[in-house]
Amino acid sequence: MAINLEAYHEVLDRLHPYHARLVAVSKTKPVEDIAAFYAAGQRIFGENYVQELTEKQALLPADIEWHFIGHLQSNKVKFIAPFVHTIHAVDSLKLLQEINKQAAKHQRVIHCLLQVHIAAEETKFGMDAQELQQLLQTYHAGPSAFSQVRIAGMMGMATNTSNETQIREEFHQLHKLFGSVKTTYFNNEAYFKELSIGMSADYHLALQEGSTLVRIGSLLFGERNYSQM
Repeated sequence: MAINLEAYHEVLDRLHPYHARLVAVSKTKPVEDIAAFYAAGQRIFGENYVQELTEKQALLPADIEWHFIGHLQSNKVKFIAPFVHTIHAVDSLKLLQEINKQAAKHQRVIHCLLQVHIAAEETKFGMDAQELQQLLQTYHAGPSAFSQVRIAGMMGMATNTSNETQIREEFHQLHKLFGSVKTTYFNNEAYFKELSIGMSADYHLALQEGSTLVRIGSLLFGERNYSQM
């Protein structure tokens, strides 16, 4: 077991002044490690792979708030719809519609974050400004067609770089866009409040730029062991 409880409490201390919450990213990590953080009080865990998430969910306490934080294919939504709390990376209208469809089958409401492409790298997922506006306009024009999803905020991934100025600027631009979307489409909706930015290497910058959810894995669990996947 390679979990770092000291780092866990340090992260919580850093989040506290910002009223931000920790998503402990447990992908590729064994259920024993997740259980250890659960025993320490952690309840929100994030996973990137559908099969891995469904296997872990069946073995761990029912009150864990599972967040799916990876790229999600529409045909995989049905496997996590019975229990997932929040899907961070909603990057298309098609995916949002499928989440609504599958959530309805289980009489659930699934929280969704709209993923926007903010990084310089083309390999990162996320909507551009035009795609985001098209999704929001469709949602706004017929909200009854999306009764089983709750658009709770936005998510983005900064460029993988050591240039903190660039990272901060990317987070700052997303925070501005979040404010604009909130004012235009969700001004009276208290649930539209989440900004999911920041990971192990840059969460301190994300907090300063308005993050409410930080996704941290390696600081807590150690480096990922892909050979066990």
